[in-house]
Amino acid sequence: MEVRSELRKQSRSGKRKWAILVGIVALTHILLLLSYGDALRYLLPDGRRLKLPNENNALLMTPSRNTLAVNVSEDSAVSGIHVLEKNGYVSGFGLRNESEDDEGFVGNVDFESFEDVKDSIIIKEVAGSSDNLFPSETTVMQKESVSTSNNGYQVQNVTVQSQKNVKSSILSGGSSIASPASGNSSLLVSKKVSKKKKMRCDLPPKSVTTIDEMNRILARHRRTSRAMRPRWSSRRDEEILTARKEIENAPVAKLERELYPPIFRNVSLFKRSYELMERILKVYVYKEGNRPIFHTPILKGLYASEGWFMKLMEGNKQYTVKDPRKAHLYYMPFSARMLEYTLYVRNSHNRTNLRQFLKEYTEHISSKYPFFNRTDGADHFLVACHDWAPYETRHHMEHCIKALCNADVTAGFKIGRDISLPETYVRAAKNPLRDLGGKPPSQRRTLAFYAGSMHGYLRQILLQHWKDKDPDMKIFGRMPFGVASKMNYIEQMKSSKYCICPKGYEVNSPRVVESIFYECVPVIISDNFVPPFFEVLDWSAFSVIVAEKDIPRLKDILLSIPEDKYVKMQMAVRKAQRHFLWHAKPEKYDLFHMVLHSIWYNRVFQAKRR
Repeated sequence: MEVRSELRKQSRSGKRKWAILVGIVALTHILLLLSYGDALRYLLPDGRRLKLPNENNALLMTPSRNTLAVNVSEDSAVSGIHVLEKNGYVSGFGLRNESEDDEGFVGNVDFESFEDVKDSIIIKEVAGSSDNLFPSETTVMQKESVSTSNNGYQVQNVTVQSQKNVKSSILSGGSSIASPASGNSSLLVSKKVSKKKKMRCDLPPKSVTTIDEMNRILARHRRTSRAMRPRWSSRRDEEILTARKEIENAPVAKLERELYPPIFRNVSLFKRSYELMERILKVYVYKEGNRPIFHTPILKGLYASEGWFMKLMEGNKQYTVKDPRKAHLYYMPFSARMLEYTLYVRNSHNRTNLRQFLKEYTEHISSKYPFFNRTDGADHFLVACHDWAPYETRHHMEHCIKALCNADVTAGFKIGRDISLPETYVRAAKNPLRDLGGKPPSQRRTLAFYAGSMHGYLRQILLQHWKDKDPDMKIFGRMPFGVASKMNYIEQMKSSKYCICPKGYEVNSPRVVESIFYECVPVIISDNFVPPFFEVLDWSAFSVIVAEKDIPRLKDILLSIPEDKYVKMQMAVRKAQRHFLWHAKPEKYDLFHMVLHSIWYNRVFQAKRR
């Protein structure tokens, strides 16, 4: 009896333990579903978890706006879904940070707006097992809470917890550099956002550098180089200094047939420099860095400039060398757009991890090779079209030659060393010259045209003064989405005398190159913006530069230009057009060669002896 009684007690005790254990497990599952329900839905086979071909390793990335997709039609690419092609190129990859194509077509949510958007975990996988940016076994969890303080400000508490088990490095060659987000860490960010508080891009600049002042800065930097002296001598420095003497003593080009002299500052210097570049220049392209941040060119959309240059530079045989000791310049082939897409935590308003990533990359190549340390990076260059590139490359790449679309003198752009990279909106990666050209001057009936979204402060001012105010000034807001609207937009640019190019969130705008593409005289309204190829082109010959404060006088300024001068400017636009076009196989004096030449040209005038 005693044994039987003891067995009953143990049985009851065991049942209670099992009941407690089952209850705990059930409660845990309920809590997980409540907390991470949105994230767990991505694991369901409902089509939202996209796979790429030949995938081996899974990659968990921080939340972002877009998803990588395969076999997506071109129409879907326009709406924000883009293709990672088998050859490793990205034919189209998202729109600008403001989530639209800067032509005013309907887009998504403002990327950097202070909105209460619920974050979720997005699981992504990247093709190419050895080329994955991060290894598998990565977990990212995000929680976001919004509360209101006593003073009426909105307080956003963002908690980001990341756990990453890194098996391989971001950089090839056996380095031990990991992602800036790697390691067990937690980040608590508290932000107070006032409804009246404005971001930097929504405010006019505190100081203005006029185009005349920019010309004086360029002339001063041509006379006196700001670059440091190399730590040890190199035969390549002597070759560059010899080239500089030949450029400065270039014979005057009297009967120039290949080039159109009026659009150049000095066509003789340009032609001699270009000839020497073709004969002398050698570039070493760093192989370090894995996809998608490195060696993944974007060939379509607003960021196509950095992608096309990367593709053509890495595939070039005339200028590139395999031995870095024979190089005059060194190219760091990363994509600023893919850096933002891969590492930026949406709605975090924190870009320090992007800058840290490039800092570690720079430290890696400077520790593996002696060339960066020899000149402190003065003979290294990067090509980046994303708005954040000036911030991301600050300090650790400070002495490098930067080819930037965001060429803002108030954001660290150095005239005479850095290059203003044309921001080209490529509509078709397979045919970047689609819809090229426009009507002759006699058939351009509209005085001025603009259509676009209200990004930044300046476009609102433009519409306040000119929208529906004058039939000669066709100034509109955002156009409806669709093929018909795009064709109407293109037709308006082809039929207008002047195309208004106001700044958006940043100083650069794709409309400058679009205007030239459609043979419309660009009217640039963007204080502190350095026009593309400023060191060699004379923009007064084929554009109108208007100060932001003169927007109320815009029509009077345009009407004050005599008709014969306009005809000459429109002719100059057509002659300058060849310098702003991408070709699958580069042609002489085209956009690829112009970018490379400006990098070479600025290096020639910055180089020093030991």
